[in-house]
Amino acid sequence: MKYRTVGTDPTTRREVSVLALGAMLFGSRTDEETSFAVLDRYVEAGGTFIDTSDNYAFWIDGGQGGQSEELLGRWRRSRGVGDEIVIATKLGARPLAPGTGYVDNAEGLSAKVIRESAERSRDRLGVDRLDLLYAHIEDHRVPLQETVEGFAELVAEGTVGLLGVSNHAIWRVERARALAAAAGLPSYEVLQYAHSHLRPRLDVPEGLFPDGSLGHAGPELLSYLRAEPGLTLVAYSPLLKGAYTHPDRLPADFEHPGTPARLRVLREVAQETGATVNQVVLAWQIGAEPPIVPLVGASSVAQMEESLGAVDLELSAEQRARLDAAH
Repeated sequence: MKYRTVGTDPTTRREVSVLALGAMLFGSRTDEETSFAVLDRYVEAGGTFIDTSDNYAFWIDGGQGGQSEELLGRWRRSRGVGDEIVIATKLGARPLAPGTGYVDNAEGLSAKVIRESAERSRDRLGVDRLDLLYAHIEDHRVPLQETVEGFAELVAEGTVGLLGVSNHAIWRVERARALAAAAGLPSYEVLQYAHSHLRPRLDVPEGLFPDGSLGHAGPELLSYLRAEPGLTLVAYSPLLKGAYTHPDRLPADFEHPGTPARLRVLREVAQETGATVNQVVLAWQIGAEPPIVPLVGASSVAQMEESLGAVDLELSAEQRARLDAAH
C-alpha cells in the first residue's frame, strides 16, 4: 500500500492509504459477513481510509439510514480496530422522516443538526472523535456562517478532526473557507466529488442541481485544487458503478461524442500494462497531479482485490499523456 497526508494542521491531519474504501451498502445490500470480509481484506492489504455517511443506505429500506455506520461500529469492536483506521462520515443529507429523501426533506446543515448528527455518528461508529466529517450536500436555508461555526465548534471540542465537503458549488466552498479564515476557524480541507476517467455532461439538470451537476469534479474544481495544494480530492464513483466492465450501466450523461475516444485509450493502456480497465482508471487517479484519492466500493473480496491491484500499477508518462488528452 502507498499513503499520503490529508489536511495541513499538525493536530488534525492524517496519513491515509491512497485507495479509500466506500462502505455505502455495507449492512444493507451487502450482508454483514461479506462486508466484514471486504473490510478485513482491505485492512490486511494496508488500507486505512474508510468512507460512510449517516444516511447510508436509506433508499434500500425507505428509512433514514445509519446501517453502514452501525456495521462499521460492529466491525471495529469485533476486530479491535482503533484510530489507526481513518473513518470518514458525512451529515446533512439524512432524510428527516422515513419514506422521504435528501432532495425534498434533508436534515440540512444548521448548527443544531451538525452537533446532534455528529453525536449520533460517533455513537454508531463507537468512536470518541470523527476523523473526517463532511458536509454532504448544500443547505441554502441556513446562513453559511452558522454552518462554518457549527463545524468549527466540534473541531475545537476535539470530537471532530478534519472537515470536508461534498456536492457543493465551488463558489460556496470557497466562501465557507474564506469565512472560516477571516474568523481564524478550521474549514474544509477534503473535497469529495464524483470523478472518473470518462467525463459526463455537466449541463444535465438533476434533483439537487437544477442548473446542471455540481457533484462532479469538473474543470473549475480541478483548477481550484491546483491553486490550493493543501486541499485533497476524494473521488467517488471512480469506476462508474461497474460501467467500465458492464457498458449497459453507463449513465446517460456520459453518452456523448467524447466517451468512445477515452474508452479506446483506456483499453489500449490496459492491454499494454496487462491490467484491467478498472485498474488503469484507479492508477491514473492515484498518480494524477493534483493527487486524487479514489474511493471504491466492493460487494465481494474479488472486487476488492482488483481495486487493490491498481495501487502498484505504474503508468508511464506517455500513457498518462494519452489518457489525459483523449477526447
